[in-house]
Amino acid sequence: MADTAGTSRTRLDSSLLLALLLPLLLLAQGPVRSALAAPVMQSWTTVFVAVTVQALPFLVFGVVLSAVIGVLVPPFFFARALPGRPAAAVPVAGLAGAVLPGCECASVPVAGALMRRGVTPAAALAFLLSAPAINPVVLTATAVAFPGAPEMVAARFVAGLLAACAMGWLWQRLGRADWLRPPSRPEHAGQGRGAAFWGSVRHDVLHAGGFLVIGAAAAATLKAVVPEGWLRAAAGNPVAGMVTLALLAVVLSICSEADAFVAASLTPFGPTALLAFLVVGPMVDLKLIAMQSALFGRGFAARFAPATFAVAVTCAVLTGAVLL
Repeated sequence: MADTAGTSRTRLDSSLLLALLLPLLLLAQGPVRSALAAPVMQSWTTVFVAVTVQALPFLVFGVVLSAVIGVLVPPFFFARALPGRPAAAVPVAGLAGAVLPGCECASVPVAGALMRRGVTPAAALAFLLSAPAINPVVLTATAVAFPGAPEMVAARFVAGLLAACAMGWLWQRLGRADWLRPPSRPEHAGQGRGAAFWGSVRHDVLHAGGFLVIGAAAAATLKAVVPEGWLRAAAGNPVAGMVTLALLAVVLSICSEADAFVAASLTPFGPTALLAFLVVGPMVDLKLIAMQSALFGRGFAARFAPATFAVAVTCAVLTGAVLL
């Protein structure tokens, strides 16, 4: 009886809320229609819809492939496939990211699973950074977002791989065991493969999709609201433009399967600044820092994220100077 009463109250509250909202929406439709008809809003809507529609198929495809790999490929496969020497295991793990699709949300737990299975942390961290940055879905999306510019795809691959390997070797050289809290709990414990697969898909689509919407809205706002002179002023200075887009990538936290379309919409900025956006985003953003703090400890994230940012920007600059 209590459950029935609770359900009735919920339905009553929902119906009452809807009854109150409908007259308000009817009264506000005139101002809302006028606001949407403004040139600024039309420009904003055009960019927002274009970025979202272009990026969404790659986002969904990448999430599904990531879930398939995370559920069907056993973690010990990677431990057996990597060389025993940590220095040699780092580039192999980095190159594995170019073969195995996965987004940022999936790379952190996969790296934790690799460490639990005995993979050296340096190699696991290289994979953590490379998998969302240079996997086939990301590179394909970049080619679609930058048609006729294969050098951008090549530069993203080279800079992403260099940054991932550099951070792996840096951790092997300077990292300390007490900075890293190894994960002890397996993901999807007690679930069947089907439940684990759909759980991973739902989680990644909701999280990555939400950040895609935020990123598309931010890109549309930059195009429609921010004065063109401001953007040109930041873009006119190579250092300021690069730093601006690198920091923007951290704040926006866009899924790597979709960030190329946002970058392509930032037309005032030069190719090296856009490359910094594409290299930094999959390796350092707010959601990644939070996930790394939860899985490996705050002390690890406080050291790893700033170092990765500096290395990613440096690799983007060096690669851009050669390839772009």
